[in-house]
Amino acid sequence: MPLKKKSSEKTKIDEILESSRRDFLKKVGIVGAASVAGGAAIYAGYRFEKSKNSSGTIKVLTEDNRLVEIPRDQVKDFKPDLKALQTRGREGIKGRKWIWVIDLSKCRNARKCVEACQEAHHLRPYEYHLNTLVMKESANTPAYFMPKPCQHCDNPPCVSVCPVDATFKRQDGVVLIDNERCIGCRFCMAACPYSARTFHWHEPLVVEGDKGKEYNVELNIPQKKGTITKCLMSSDRLRENKLPYCVSACPNGVYYFGDENENAVTNGTTKETVNLKELLEKNGGYRLMAELGTKPRVYYLPPKNRLFDFKRGPETEYKEIT
Repeated sequence: MPLKKKSSEKTKIDEILESSRRDFLKKVGIVGAASVAGGAAIYAGYRFEKSKNSSGTIKVLTEDNRLVEIPRDQVKDFKPDLKALQTRGREGIKGRKWIWVIDLSKCRNARKCVEACQEAHHLRPYEYHLNTLVMKESANTPAYFMPKPCQHCDNPPCVSVCPVDATFKRQDGVVLIDNERCIGCRFCMAACPYSARTFHWHEPLVVEGDKGKEYNVELNIPQKKGTITKCLMSSDRLRENKLPYCVSACPNGVYYFGDENENAVTNGTTKETVNLKELLEKNGGYRLMAELGTKPRVYYLPPKNRLFDFKRGPETEYKEIT
């Protein structure tokens, strides 16, 4: 049977242990403080030397990609209002009803539209908001190219199935997706009859460059692994009263874009503005799978009177999609 310690012995031992613990902590505290103080002194010296050797101005890259110099004493930290960005992105542009018209007789698969879109939204080469497909109506008809973005339906099934309100329809006709809300369930991918959405299986292409940026729902940047991405109708460009990236980049005048409320669309290459209804009526404009009741906001003009022979397209421009 073990012997019980006397209360006086127990107290003495506890006092010794407590004293040792205090001495140890005191020594560690002194060493830690000295280390921090030393590091701060080195950093302060570095800042002083840096300030001493630097000029009175600094170079800053503006939003429109201009490198400018501003006085150091005028530099202020700026943090965009994320809530305001998200709210604006969901409200859309008042009084507008954006619409696309794609002329299939002019597409030769130059893919400048695809490249411009991928660059703007920091997509990998195998990730698409917009792609060009090789189409053929039957064995006896010639093949043609068909650019296929999101159709921005007025009755979008993708919006109906999203459980977290990550994908939504704006009053100006644009369907967007909010990657800050997206949980990657992919219900929207299953519901979309046009296969217009992509899932980020890997880290974004510009993960380091986009680090720390405030998320812009209209540009879909920074991209996030495990979320859905899709064509945004270049909503950020529309804010600036500019044509979408793909429309401006196309060298062959394939795309017309405009406001249905004004009954006018502008060709991205020729900059010619034409009557929307006349363009559709005279050229037999149609919408993809309109029988589904999705009410797409993208119209196509049939590949009649084509400007080039499909088989004569340069190999660098002809890429059959498999």
